[in-house]
Amino acid sequence: MNKSIRLGALVSLLLTVVLLVNFTVVQGFREQRYAQNPLNARTFVELKQINRGNINAGGQVLAESYQDENAFYQRAYPNMPYSFAPILGYVSDQYGMAGLEAGYNAELTGESGLRSRFTRTGAEKSTPGNSLELSIDPNLQALGFDLLSNPGYEGAIVAMRPSTGAVLAMASSPSFDPNAVANSATAGPAWAELTSNPANPLLNHATQEQLPPGSIFKIITTTAALRQGFTPESPVTGQSEITLPGTDAALTNYGGQACAGGGTVTLRTAFALSCNTAFVQTALDIGADPLREAAAAFGVGETYDLGIPAAAGSLGEIPGAAELGQSAIGQRDVTMTALQAAVMASTVANEGRRMQPFIVSRVVRPNLTTASETRPTELNEAITPEEAAALRDLMFASERSTFGYDGNGFASKTGTAEHGEGAAPHVWYVAFDPAKDVAVAVVVKNGGNLGQGATGGQVSAPIGRTILNAAPGGGN
Repeated sequence: MNKSIRLGALVSLLLTVVLLVNFTVVQGFREQRYAQNPLNARTFVELKQINRGNINAGGQVLAESYQDENAFYQRAYPNMPYSFAPILGYVSDQYGMAGLEAGYNAELTGESGLRSRFTRTGAEKSTPGNSLELSIDPNLQALGFDLLSNPGYEGAIVAMRPSTGAVLAMASSPSFDPNAVANSATAGPAWAELTSNPANPLLNHATQEQLPPGSIFKIITTTAALRQGFTPESPVTGQSEITLPGTDAALTNYGGQACAGGGTVTLRTAFALSCNTAFVQTALDIGADPLREAAAAFGVGETYDLGIPAAAGSLGEIPGAAELGQSAIGQRDVTMTALQAAVMASTVANEGRRMQPFIVSRVVRPNLTTASETRPTELNEAITPEEAAALRDLMFASERSTFGYDGNGFASKTGTAEHGEGAAPHVWYVAFDPAKDVAVAVVVKNGGNLGQGATGGQVSAPIGRTILNAAPGGGN
């Protein structure tokens, strides 16, 4: 055998080995990435032959399958479709899957576990997939969506149990009808309308939209200060404005007012009155690193795996003192989602323990046995119980200062976040009711219906208080 033939045979053998290795890796180890990808057309046709499990909440069937005239399974969303659409997502012949339908596709089709394309027998087509049971309370979810959508607000509400991380409500507005996307007869026009809407109704505004938090971020700035030796009685500035270091820019309190008459006030007073200048000066006194550490402890910059897309939020870069001052009041590059804001309030309510939030409480087999169940998971001790107690007292004082004490027992913080010249602010409210073990975060974009004069106390707080009043107690 001459040299060129040997070389050609060796190269061919080498290429065959490479091909076999690549085939093994793709077929054996990357099935979820390729074969099970919801955009894979062949897989999607196969899925249409499988009876997907239901998605349920509080006894309500939210998603179910039915067979069409061609014996293919189609998806329908029979109850509260607009309220739940940003969570459920959709299953569409033309546009694939989204939401929990995508995140829990393997469970819903019965393809979870070790079963792969190589071990299928064909009998799977006649076997229903597993069902999902959600932690969400349908009545609270419907209420939350109505509170946002009826006045035409764009925004989000998240209510959760601080002690467990169970999400009780996750409303997002605007929303959409998943039936219109799932139905092949209406999918095209519906998709065109939804994707051309600048308000992004296909987005889950509670988990995916990152917005400047404004003054609710002062909970984190206060945490950083407490860790550096501050107490609620520590003296801070009450002046009406403060010049950011190295600039000619003056940062003012809301309405340009002095805090409690100006001069020196306590941190307790500054928190209750949400005095910007006090928190700017406090952050300058303690430095950027404590603020970074406190933000990370509360989960800013971290995503949560709920089976649906989620954004991380960010503290942003803090290259200098001026940027530190702006960040301390939740402005500049600071962003959070409504979910992250609810986790922040929940962490204070839960004596400093940050819990993993979850939406799916159980995966149930067709024979009604439990395939898996979500257990409460502590992510970290974001703050000590003593720091949590101090923050809780400050938030109680904030609720009384903003709304007057009426015996509701809520602890809260409002926020009004600027975001672009001439734009109406995004307005926030975070709160918790320790008696019920419920926390809530509300954000309404662009001032709701009140325009540039809107505040969190005017727009978002009434919504949050309604949710807290309607939420079931932890023993229910």
